[in-house]
Amino acid sequence: MNRARVQSLLAQFSNKRILVIGDLILDEFIWGRVSRISPEAPVPVVEVSSESYFPGGAANVARNLREFCPQVSVMGVTGTCQHAEHLKRLLTEEGIDVGPVQSEPCYQTIVKTRIIARQQHVVRIDREKRVPLRPEHAAAALRQLAALLPETDAVIVEDYGKGMLPQDFAESICELTNRAGKILAVDPNPNNPLAWRHVTVMKPNRVEAFASAGLPVSDPVEPPTADSALLEAGRRLSKKWDAENLLITLGEHGVMLFRQDSPPYHAPTRAREVFDVSGAGDTVIAIYTLALSAGATPAEAAEIANHASGVVVGKLGTATVTPEELLASFES
Repeated sequence: MNRARVQSLLAQFSNKRILVIGDLILDEFIWGRVSRISPEAPVPVVEVSSESYFPGGAANVARNLREFCPQVSVMGVTGTCQHAEHLKRLLTEEGIDVGPVQSEPCYQTIVKTRIIARQQHVVRIDREKRVPLRPEHAAAALRQLAALLPETDAVIVEDYGKGMLPQDFAESICELTNRAGKILAVDPNPNNPLAWRHVTVMKPNRVEAFASAGLPVSDPVEPPTADSALLEAGRRLSKKWDAENLLITLGEHGVMLFRQDSPPYHAPTRAREVFDVSGAGDTVIAIYTLALSAGATPAEAAEIANHASGVVVGKLGTATVTPEELLASFES
């Protein structure tokens, strides 16, 4: 893609309105340094220097979108605790609409705490209690979805397997979105195997793709277009999900796009350095969907999303990419 084409598509991003549905997570980072081993056990002692918080899970997808377009909404459920208020405040401060978020005492807000010492990830602590989405809250969410769809260009469903997406709710999302003629993108979770239908794009990573296809994970083959196991996983999932586009993220090997009417398309990674891959998949589905809604071809959208991911993995923590950084990636 040339610079003029990328600039043209980026100019269209700001006019789009995107709704993100899924598991909302508060990411906490505790930063410090290690100078000694604990006398109580053979573990490092981290001397804390600072703490930071970011929207995670589906909320991180919304955060990635917000860098490019002003009209982003997020739908999900949280508890009624201080973590929930903190998460919603972070989203609101970034200009993301949290009106569709339901906060109920029967749910626990998910918090992931990462302890990092001098750029080394020491440990992660997860606080969560998986509670299935209650029927009354699913019904309320679907009413909100129906009301938002006329003014929405695309819907992204981000499944972290935390209970937000039961089968009947997922089916209703597909039905309402398709009836409205909107783009629907899904980041599936093999631990929550759902029967998705009539989806614009499905975006698993390589491990998730093999699991969803019922295949054992094998070592990557270079180039990915010669990876017979990957190609078989793509063939099976294209048939299983019947999606217009199947985009498999391959980590340091880039992304692979499968479409039923054309050969697989591989975009090699654009990352110069890899510091942290957390949240990179969120960036890919956000930018791919936004590019499609702006008129990019599926292959162009894959290239743009791949460049965006290459920028994000070069940052530490739950990061996003800016329009300037994305354009610079193409120029270099």
